[in-house]
Amino acid sequence: MDCLREWPEPIVRVQSLSESGATTIPAHYVKPPSERPSAAPAAAAGAVSIPVVDLGKLEDGADAETVKAIAEACRGWGFFQAVNHGVSPGLLRRAREVWRAFFHLPMEEKQRYANSPVTYEGYGSRLGIQKGAILDWGDYYFLHFLPLCLMSHHKWPAQPPTLRETTDEYGEELRKLCRRLTKALSMGLGLEADHLPAAFDEEGTCMRVNFYPKCPQPELTLGLSAHSDPGGMTILLVDDHVAGLEVRKDDSWITVRPLPDAFIVNIGDQIQVLSNAAYKSVEHRVRVNASSERLSMAFFYNPRSDVPIGPIPHLLTTDRPALYQPMTFDEYRLFMRKAGPRGKKLTG
Repeated sequence: MDCLREWPEPIVRVQSLSESGATTIPAHYVKPPSERPSAAPAAAAGAVSIPVVDLGKLEDGADAETVKAIAEACRGWGFFQAVNHGVSPGLLRRAREVWRAFFHLPMEEKQRYANSPVTYEGYGSRLGIQKGAILDWGDYYFLHFLPLCLMSHHKWPAQPPTLRETTDEYGEELRKLCRRLTKALSMGLGLEADHLPAAFDEEGTCMRVNFYPKCPQPELTLGLSAHSDPGGMTILLVDDHVAGLEVRKDDSWITVRPLPDAFIVNIGDQIQVLSNAAYKSVEHRVRVNASSERLSMAFFYNPRSDVPIGPIPHLLTTDRPALYQPMTFDEYRLFMRKAGPRGKKLTG
Protein backbone atom coordinates (compact mmCIF):
# COMPACT_ATOMS: atom_id res chain seq x y z
CA MET A 1 0.00 0.00 0.00
CA ASP A 2 3.02 2.34 0.17
CA CYS A 3 2.38 3.56 -3.35
CA LEU A 4 -1.05 4.83 -2.23
CA ARG A 5 -0.08 6.92 0.79
CA GLU A 6 0.10 10.32 -0.93
CA TRP A 7 -1.65 11.98 -3.82
CA PRO A 8 0.69 12.41 -6.81
CA GLU A 9 -0.02 16.14 -7.10
CA PRO A 10 -1.32 18.90 -4.82
CA ILE A 11 -5.08 18.71 -4.32
CA VAL A 12 -7.23 21.57 -5.59
CA ARG A 13 -10.89 21.62 -4.61
CA VAL A 14 -13.16 21.79 -7.63
CA GLN A 15 -15.64 23.89 -5.67
CA SER A 16 -12.92 26.53 -5.24
CA LEU A 17 -12.28 26.55 -8.99
CA SER A 18 -16.00 26.91 -9.65
CA GLU A 19 -16.37 29.79 -7.21
CA SER A 20 -13.28 31.62 -8.49
CA GLY A 21 -15.20 33.22 -11.37
CA ALA A 22 -12.94 31.71 -14.03
CA THR A 23 -14.57 31.31 -17.44
CA THR A 24 -12.39 28.37 -18.51
CA ILE A 25 -11.42 25.16 -16.76
CA PRO A 26 -7.79 24.09 -16.17
CA ALA A 27 -6.30 21.84 -18.84
CA HIS A 28 -6.12 18.81 -16.54
CA TYR A 29 -9.94 18.69 -16.41
CA VAL A 30 -10.38 18.75 -20.19
CA LYS A 31 -11.29 15.28 -21.45
CA PRO A 32 -9.96 13.87 -24.73
CA PRO A 33 -12.46 14.53 -27.55
CA SER A 34 -13.63 10.90 -27.57
CA GLU A 35 -14.59 11.07 -23.86
CA ARG A 36 -16.36 14.43 -23.82
CA PRO A 37 -20.07 14.36 -23.09
CA SER A 38 -20.85 15.69 -26.57
CA ALA A 39 -18.71 13.04 -28.29
CA ALA A 40 -21.27 10.20 -28.14
CA PRO A 41 -24.92 10.65 -29.13
CA ALA A 42 -27.36 10.67 -26.22
CA ALA A 43 -30.83 9.26 -26.59
CA ALA A 44 -33.49 11.86 -27.26
CA ALA A 45 -35.17 13.12 -24.10
CA GLY A 46 -38.17 10.96 -23.29
CA ALA A 47 -37.41 8.47 -26.06
CA VAL A 48 -35.99 5.79 -23.76
CA SER A 49 -35.23 5.54 -20.07
CA ILE A 50 -34.06 3.05 -17.49
CA PRO A 51 -36.78 0.80 -16.02
CA VAL A 52 -38.86 1.93 -13.06
CA VAL A 53 -39.70 -0.75 -10.47
CA ASP A 54 -42.36 -0.35 -7.79
CA LEU A 55 -41.08 -2.02 -4.61
CA GLY A 56 -44.32 -1.53 -2.70
CA LYS A 57 -45.16 -5.24 -2.78
CA LEU A 58 -41.64 -6.48 -2.12
CA GLU A 59 -41.66 -8.26 1.23
CA ASP A 60 -38.51 -10.28 1.84
CA GLY A 61 -38.08 -10.72 -1.91
CA ALA A 62 -41.24 -12.83 -2.15
CA ASP A 63 -43.49 -10.95 -4.59
CA ALA A 64 -43.17 -12.76 -7.93
CA GLU A 65 -44.01 -9.80 -10.16
CA THR A 66 -41.60 -7.49 -8.38
CA VAL A 67 -38.83 -10.12 -8.41
CA LYS A 68 -39.35 -10.56 -12.17
CA ALA A 69 -39.25 -6.79 -12.80
CA ILE A 70 -36.03 -6.40 -10.80
CA ALA A 71 -34.37 -9.36 -12.53
CA GLU A 72 -35.33 -8.15 -16.02
CA ALA A 73 -34.01 -4.67 -15.29
CA CYS A 74 -30.70 -6.05 -13.99
CA ARG A 75 -30.27 -8.45 -16.90
CA GLY A 76 -31.09 -5.93 -19.60
CA TRP A 77 -29.92 -2.64 -18.14
CA GLY A 78 -28.02 -3.16 -14.89
CA PHE A 79 -30.00 -0.14 -13.62
CA PHE A 80 -33.49 0.75 -12.46
CA GLN A 81 -35.29 3.46 -10.53
CA ALA A 82 -36.94 2.19 -7.35
CA VAL A 83 -40.18 3.83 -6.18
CA ASN A 84 -42.27 2.99 -3.10
CA HIS A 85 -39.07 1.64 -1.56
CA GLY A 86 -40.08 2.17 2.06
CA VAL A 87 -37.53 4.82 3.04
CA SER A 88 -39.18 7.98 4.36
CA PRO A 89 -39.16 10.97 1.98
CA GLY A 90 -38.48 13.12 5.03
CA LEU A 91 -35.26 11.22 5.72
CA LEU A 92 -34.20 11.61 2.08
CA ARG A 93 -34.77 15.35 2.31
CA ARG A 94 -32.84 15.66 5.59
CA ALA A 95 -29.93 13.60 4.26
CA ARG A 96 -29.56 15.80 1.20
CA GLU A 97 -29.90 18.97 3.28
CA VAL A 98 -27.16 18.13 5.82
CA TRP A 99 -24.68 17.06 3.16
CA ARG A 100 -25.34 20.07 0.95
CA ALA A 101 -24.78 22.22 4.03
CA PHE A 102 -21.44 20.48 4.62
CA PHE A 103 -20.18 21.31 1.14
CA HIS A 104 -21.14 24.95 1.68
CA LEU A 105 -19.15 25.23 4.91
CA PRO A 106 -15.99 27.38 4.91
CA MET A 107 -13.07 25.62 3.27
CA GLU A 108 -10.99 25.52 6.46
CA GLU A 109 -13.74 23.49 8.17
CA LYS A 110 -13.92 20.98 5.32
CA GLN A 111 -10.13 20.72 5.07
CA ARG A 112 -10.04 19.22 8.57
CA TYR A 113 -11.30 16.02 6.93
CA ALA A 114 -9.02 15.98 3.88
CA ASN A 115 -8.44 12.41 2.73
CA SER A 116 -5.54 10.36 1.39
CA PRO A 117 -5.48 7.58 -1.23
CA VAL A 118 -4.89 4.93 1.44
CA THR A 119 -8.64 4.57 2.05
CA TYR A 120 -10.26 7.61 0.34
CA GLU A 121 -12.06 8.18 3.66
CA GLY A 122 -12.90 11.82 4.20
CA TYR A 123 -13.09 14.92 2.01
CA GLY A 124 -11.64 14.32 -1.46
CA SER A 125 -11.35 15.70 -4.96
CA ARG A 126 -9.85 12.92 -7.03
CA LEU A 127 -10.12 9.16 -7.52
CA GLY A 128 -7.06 7.22 -8.69
CA ILE A 129 -3.39 8.00 -8.17
CA GLN A 130 -2.04 8.16 -11.70
CA LYS A 131 0.23 11.19 -11.98
CA GLY A 132 -0.83 13.62 -14.67
CA ALA A 133 -4.29 12.05 -15.02
CA ILE A 134 -7.18 14.02 -16.49
CA LEU A 135 -9.37 14.74 -13.47
CA ASP A 136 -13.13 14.81 -12.95
CA TRP A 137 -15.08 17.97 -12.08
CA GLY A 138 -16.28 17.08 -8.62
CA ASP A 139 -15.53 16.87 -4.90
CA TYR A 140 -16.78 14.17 -2.53
CA TYR A 141 -16.90 12.82 1.01
CA PHE A 142 -16.32 9.10 1.57
CA LEU A 143 -17.24 7.29 4.79
CA HIS A 144 -17.74 3.77 6.17
CA PHE A 145 -20.75 2.22 7.94
CA LEU A 146 -19.64 -1.44 8.13
CA PRO A 147 -17.60 -3.33 9.15
CA LEU A 148 -17.64 -1.63 12.53
CA CYS A 149 -13.85 -1.79 12.76
CA LEU A 150 -13.72 0.80 9.95
CA MET A 151 -16.58 3.04 11.07
CA SER A 152 -15.82 6.02 13.30
CA HIS A 153 -18.10 9.00 13.84
CA HIS A 154 -15.00 11.09 14.54
CA LYS A 155 -14.10 10.71 10.86
CA TRP A 156 -17.49 12.11 9.85
CA PRO A 157 -18.07 15.87 9.70
CA ALA A 158 -19.09 17.45 13.00
CA GLN A 159 -20.97 20.19 11.15
CA PRO A 160 -23.79 20.66 10.53
CA PRO A 161 -24.80 19.37 14.00
CA THR A 162 -27.36 16.81 12.79
CA LEU A 163 -25.19 15.30 10.04
CA ARG A 164 -23.89 12.31 11.99
CA GLU A 165 -27.28 11.34 13.42
CA THR A 166 -29.02 11.74 10.06
CA THR A 167 -26.34 9.80 8.21
CA ASP A 168 -26.53 6.93 10.72
CA GLU A 169 -30.29 6.70 10.26
CA TYR A 170 -29.95 6.87 6.49
CA GLY A 171 -27.33 4.11 6.43
CA GLU A 172 -29.45 1.75 8.52
CA GLU A 173 -32.49 2.22 6.29
CA LEU A 174 -30.46 1.58 3.14
CA ARG A 175 -28.88 -1.57 4.58
CA LYS A 176 -32.41 -2.91 5.13
CA LEU A 177 -33.34 -2.06 1.55
CA CYS A 178 -30.22 -3.72 0.16
CA ARG A 179 -30.94 -6.93 2.06
CA ARG A 180 -34.44 -7.05 0.57
CA LEU A 181 -33.07 -6.42 -2.92
CA THR A 182 -30.38 -9.11 -2.71
CA LYS A 183 -33.06 -11.64 -1.78
CA ALA A 184 -35.07 -10.60 -4.81
CA LEU A 185 -31.98 -10.79 -7.02
CA SER A 186 -31.28 -14.30 -5.75
CA MET A 187 -34.81 -15.44 -6.56
CA GLY A 188 -34.53 -13.80 -9.97
CA LEU A 189 -31.66 -16.20 -10.71
CA GLY A 190 -33.82 -19.19 -9.79
CA LEU A 191 -32.04 -19.63 -6.45
CA GLU A 192 -33.31 -19.69 -2.88
CA ALA A 193 -33.88 -16.23 -1.43
CA ASP A 194 -30.89 -16.50 0.93
CA HIS A 195 -28.40 -17.83 -1.64
CA LEU A 196 -27.04 -14.53 -2.98
CA PRO A 197 -27.25 -12.73 0.39
CA ALA A 198 -24.90 -15.40 1.82
CA ALA A 199 -22.06 -13.70 -0.06
CA PHE A 200 -22.84 -10.56 1.98
CA ASP A 201 -23.00 -12.24 5.40
CA GLU A 202 -20.36 -9.88 6.76
CA GLU A 203 -21.34 -7.02 4.54
CA GLY A 204 -19.34 -3.90 3.93
CA THR A 205 -21.33 -0.71 3.50
CA CYS A 206 -19.97 2.71 2.73
CA MET A 207 -21.08 5.92 1.07
CA ARG A 208 -19.63 8.56 -1.20
CA VAL A 209 -21.45 11.88 -1.21
CA ASN A 210 -20.62 13.61 -4.50
CA PHE A 211 -20.74 17.35 -5.03
CA TYR A 212 -20.59 18.63 -8.61
CA PRO A 213 -20.16 22.42 -8.68
CA LYS A 214 -21.18 24.63 -11.57
CA CYS A 215 -18.77 24.34 -14.49
CA PRO A 216 -18.03 27.13 -17.00
CA GLN A 217 -17.25 24.62 -19.79
CA PRO A 218 -19.39 21.53 -19.15
CA GLU A 219 -18.98 20.32 -22.73
CA LEU A 220 -15.28 19.65 -22.11
CA THR A 221 -15.35 17.62 -18.91
CA LEU A 222 -17.29 15.16 -16.75
CA GLY A 223 -18.28 15.09 -13.11
CA LEU A 224 -17.38 11.41 -13.03
CA SER A 225 -15.77 9.51 -15.89
CA ALA A 226 -17.41 6.48 -17.47
CA HIS A 227 -16.99 3.44 -15.21
CA SER A 228 -18.76 0.47 -13.69
CA ASP A 229 -19.04 0.20 -9.91
CA PRO A 230 -16.55 -2.28 -8.39
CA GLY A 231 -18.73 -3.40 -5.45
CA GLY A 232 -21.92 -5.41 -5.08
CA MET A 233 -24.81 -2.97 -5.51
CA THR A 234 -25.19 0.80 -5.43
CA ILE A 235 -28.21 2.75 -4.18
CA LEU A 236 -28.05 6.31 -5.48
CA LEU A 237 -30.01 9.30 -4.21
CA VAL A 238 -29.77 12.34 -6.47
CA ASP A 239 -31.15 15.84 -6.71
CA ASP A 240 -34.38 15.32 -8.60
CA HIS A 241 -34.46 18.81 -10.10
CA VAL A 242 -31.35 18.46 -12.24
CA ALA A 243 -30.22 15.53 -14.41
CA GLY A 244 -26.60 14.43 -14.61
CA LEU A 245 -26.33 10.63 -14.57
CA GLU A 246 -26.00 8.86 -17.92
CA VAL A 247 -26.09 5.09 -18.46
CA ARG A 248 -24.54 3.32 -21.43
CA LYS A 249 -27.01 1.24 -23.39
CA ASP A 250 -25.54 -0.42 -26.48
CA ASP A 251 -23.82 2.48 -28.29
CA SER A 252 -25.78 5.32 -26.69
CA TRP A 253 -25.69 7.27 -23.47
CA ILE A 254 -29.13 7.40 -21.82
CA THR A 255 -29.84 10.38 -19.56
CA VAL A 256 -31.55 9.31 -16.34
CA ARG A 257 -34.46 11.60 -15.48
CA PRO A 258 -34.75 11.18 -11.71
CA LEU A 259 -38.20 10.67 -10.23
CA PRO A 260 -39.08 12.47 -6.98
CA ASP A 261 -38.01 10.52 -3.87
CA ALA A 262 -36.82 7.56 -5.99
CA PHE A 263 -33.56 5.65 -5.65
CA ILE A 264 -31.47 4.71 -8.65
CA VAL A 265 -30.22 1.14 -8.16
CA ASN A 266 -27.40 -0.43 -10.13
CA ILE A 267 -25.54 -3.71 -10.17
CA GLY A 268 -21.82 -3.65 -9.35
CA ASP A 269 -19.01 -5.84 -10.63
CA GLN A 270 -19.21 -8.27 -7.69
CA ILE A 271 -22.83 -9.24 -8.39
CA GLN A 272 -21.99 -9.57 -12.09
CA VAL A 273 -19.31 -12.08 -11.04
CA LEU A 274 -21.56 -13.93 -8.57
CA SER A 275 -24.32 -14.21 -11.20
CA ASN A 276 -21.81 -15.31 -13.86
CA ALA A 277 -22.84 -12.25 -15.90
CA ALA A 278 -26.58 -12.95 -15.78
CA TYR A 279 -26.86 -9.55 -14.12
CA LYS A 280 -24.89 -6.75 -15.74
CA SER A 281 -22.64 -4.15 -14.19
CA VAL A 282 -23.00 -1.30 -16.67
CA GLU A 283 -20.88 1.74 -17.48
CA HIS A 284 -22.24 5.08 -16.39
CA ARG A 285 -20.95 8.62 -16.10
CA VAL A 286 -21.95 12.03 -14.73
CA ARG A 287 -22.33 15.24 -16.67
CA VAL A 288 -22.03 18.69 -15.11
CA ASN A 289 -23.60 21.96 -16.18
CA ALA A 290 -22.99 25.67 -16.04
CA SER A 291 -26.16 26.76 -14.24
CA SER A 292 -26.68 24.29 -11.39
CA GLU A 293 -24.65 22.48 -8.79
CA ARG A 294 -25.63 18.89 -8.12
CA LEU A 295 -25.46 16.56 -5.10
CA SER A 296 -25.68 12.77 -5.16
CA MET A 297 -25.34 10.16 -2.41
CA ALA A 298 -23.99 6.78 -3.54
CA PHE A 299 -24.50 4.01 -0.97
CA PHE A 300 -22.32 0.97 -1.72
CA TYR A 301 -23.35 -2.51 -0.58
CA ASN A 302 -20.35 -4.81 -0.79
CA PRO A 303 -19.39 -8.38 0.10
CA ARG A 304 -16.92 -9.28 2.82
CA SER A 305 -13.60 -7.97 1.61
CA ASP A 306 -11.27 -10.92 2.32
CA VAL A 307 -13.30 -13.85 0.92
CA PRO A 308 -12.78 -14.84 -2.74
CA ILE A 309 -15.80 -13.97 -4.88
CA GLY A 310 -16.53 -16.15 -7.91
CA PRO A 311 -19.58 -17.34 -9.87
CA ILE A 312 -22.17 -19.20 -7.76
CA PRO A 313 -21.69 -22.93 -8.54
CA HIS A 314 -25.45 -23.53 -8.88
CA LEU A 315 -25.48 -21.24 -11.93
CA LEU A 316 -22.75 -23.04 -13.85
CA THR A 317 -23.46 -25.49 -16.68
CA THR A 318 -21.43 -27.19 -19.39
CA ASP A 319 -22.86 -24.63 -21.82
CA ARG A 320 -22.07 -21.71 -19.52
CA PRO A 321 -18.99 -22.40 -17.43
CA ALA A 322 -17.49 -19.91 -14.99
CA LEU A 323 -16.56 -16.66 -16.74
CA TYR A 324 -14.42 -15.33 -13.88
CA GLN A 325 -11.67 -16.52 -11.57
CA PRO A 326 -12.32 -15.91 -7.85
CA MET A 327 -10.82 -12.72 -6.42
CA THR A 328 -11.31 -11.04 -3.06
CA PHE A 329 -12.99 -7.67 -3.01
CA ASP A 330 -9.85 -6.24 -1.35
CA GLU A 331 -7.76 -7.36 -4.33
CA TYR A 332 -10.26 -6.01 -6.83
CA ARG A 333 -10.62 -2.71 -4.97
CA LEU A 334 -6.86 -2.15 -4.91
CA PHE A 335 -6.73 -2.80 -8.65
CA MET A 336 -9.50 -0.24 -9.21
CA ARG A 337 -8.01 2.32 -6.83
CA LYS A 338 -4.76 2.40 -8.77
CA ALA A 339 -6.56 2.82 -12.09
CA GLY A 340 -9.27 5.27 -11.00
CA PRO A 341 -12.79 5.39 -12.48
CA ARG A 342 -12.01 4.56 -16.07
CA GLY A 343 -14.13 2.28 -18.21
CA LYS A 344 -15.40 -1.20 -17.43
CA LYS A 345 -12.98 -3.86 -16.23
CA LEU A 346 -15.25 -6.92 -16.48
CA THR A 347 -16.65 -8.56 -19.60
CA GLY A 348 -19.30 -11.21 -19.98
